[in-house]
Amino acid sequence: MLSIKNTELNNEVLKEINYSFGNIFIFDGFVVSEINEGVSFSWEEHAKKITEDVSEFAKSKGDDLVLISHRIHSYSVKPTGWLQFFRSRLNLKGYCIVCYTGAGLANTVIEKLFFKKRIRHFSTIESAVQWATSFELVEVEGELN
Repeated sequence: MLSIKNTELNNEVLKEINYSFGNIFIFDGFVVSEINEGVSFSWEEHAKKITEDVSEFAKSKGDDLVLISHRIHSYSVKPTGWLQFFRSRLNLKGYCIVCYTGAGLANTVIEKLFFKKRIRHFSTIESAVQWATSFELVEVEGELN
């Protein structure tokens, strides 16, 4: 469970944004989030700022971006934040979660209740990046319907 900073993917990062609650890595066509241990991630405190910063840098409302939630740390997500995300008229081309524990997968199931599109699950960051960069966004490893 290495951070993007400690992988070869770091060479492809267009912009790294560091917050007190985690780090965001912007690539060509996708964004990777790494949230810090113990954070209770919410729209108002975290996601709204990330969305604004990424949108400003990428000159996009997200419909051409894939979000990869790289869960290298244990943290919680307030799933109702997805409702606020959609109310803000933002959209994503795709969304996937890379988690390395069973608890992470359980959290994904809860998030799925609030996310309007499919959430894909991967057990490696490489698989997630391969999916995110594929033209058709074909399923590579796992999908939660």
